Amino acid sequence: MRILTLATLFPNAARPNFGIFVERQTATLAAREDVEITVMSPQAVPPWPLSRHPRYHAIAQLPFRESWRGLDVYRPAFLHLPGLGNALQPQLMIRSIWPLVERLHRAAPFDLIDAEFFFPDGPAARELALRLAIPYSVKARGADIHHWGNDAKTREQVLRAGQDAAGLLAVSAAMKGDMVALGMAEAKITVHYTGCDQQRFAPRPDDGLRGELGIEGPMLITVGALIARKRQDLVIEALPALPEATLVLAGAGEQEGRYRALAHKLGVESRVIFAGALPHEDLPRWLAAADAMVLPSRSEGLANAWVEALACGTPIVISDAGGAGELLTDPVAGRIVPPTPQALASAISELLALTPDRERVRAAVADFTWDRNADELHRHFSRLLST
Repeated sequence: MRILTLATLFPNAARPNFGIFVERQTATLAAREDVEITVMSPQAVPPWPLSRHPRYHAIAQLPFRESWRGLDVYRPAFLHLPGLGNALQPQLMIRSIWPLVERLHRAAPFDLIDAEFFFPDGPAARELALRLAIPYSVKARGADIHHWGNDAKTREQVLRAGQDAAGLLAVSAAMKGDMVALGMAEAKITVHYTGCDQQRFAPRPDDGLRGELGIEGPMLITVGALIARKRQDLVIEALPALPEATLVLAGAGEQEGRYRALAHKLGVESRVIFAGALPHEDLPRWLAAADAMVLPSRSEGLANAWVEALACGTPIVISDAGGAGELLTDPVAGRIVPPTPQALASAISELLALTPDRERVRAAVADFTWDRNADELHRHFSRLLST
C-alpha cells in the first residue's frame, strides 16, 4: 500500500507543534509492514522581499526533503499571494508540486492520495488523483469545514473535493453531520477519532511546576492558539468569580494583547499566566498539574487538547462544539456548558469541589490510542483500494 500523504498541516522545524497529531497518525500507520508513506507538506511562501518577513523567513529556509521522525517528508514551496485571498491556493500548490509528484509516481507508483485537511489539501488532492488516475481520501478536522466550507470563495472547491473523493474521514460524528449538511454523501464518510500517547499523557504526581509558577490555589489551564475562535477571553472573565484560581494560557496568537488588557481591566492580571506555545513534549506536565482544562471554543472537530487533558486525569470544561458530547459521557470527566463567564465559573467551581478521581477521568479516553487510530485508518484505505 503506497500512499502519498498531502498535508499542509504538518510539523516542521519552524513550527514544531503545527499539526503534530497528523504526524503521529501518519508515523503510526507508516510503521505497518505493508504500508509505505511519502509525506508531501507544501509550504506557502510569498515572493521576495515578503519572504524575508519574520512570519515566513524560517519557513522559506526549510529543507526541500528530510527524514522527519522516521518519515520521508518533502516540503516544496508554493507561491503565496498575501491579500489576494486563499481561493487560489490549491491551484498554486498543484503548479508547484506536480512535477515532483509525477516524478515520484513514475519511479514507484502511488496507490492512493491521503489529504489530511480539507483546504487547500482536498482540492489539490482531487486534481492530483485525477492526473494520476488513482483514488483519494480527505479528512475533515474542524476549521477546514466550518470556515473554508462556508466561505463563498472556497465552498465550491471544498464540496467538489468531498463529492469526488473515494472516501472521507471525519474526526467526530458531529463533524460528519456538518459535512453531510454541506452536501457530501453520508455513506462515504467514516468517523475517525484521534489518538493519544497514553504513556506520555497520564496522571503524575506534582513535580513542582505549581511552585515554579507561584500558584498556591487551584490551577486552570487552556491549551490552544490565542485566537478569537477559542474564546479564552470568557475564561479570563470568569476569574473574578473564582478568587482563588490561577489561569495558565498555554498558547500564542493574535489575541494575546487583547487578553492581557482584559485581565488588567478586570484586576486579575496577577492570576493569569501567559505561558506561550509550549513544546508538545512538555504539555503532559502542565496538563497533569492543572485542576481543570477550560476551552470554550466557538467551533471544533474533536479537540486533541480535550483528549490529552483527560488522559492526564484532568477534567475539562468546554462548550458544546463539535464532538464534545461524544467525548464527555461521564460527568466526572467534565462539563459541557454555555459559552458565558458565569456558566464557566459555575462548572469549574463544581469540579473543584468534586475533586474527581483522576483514573476515572482518564478512563473516558482509554480507547483513544494511536494504534487504534492506525488500525481504523488502515481499514479505511484498504477498503478504498479494494473497490
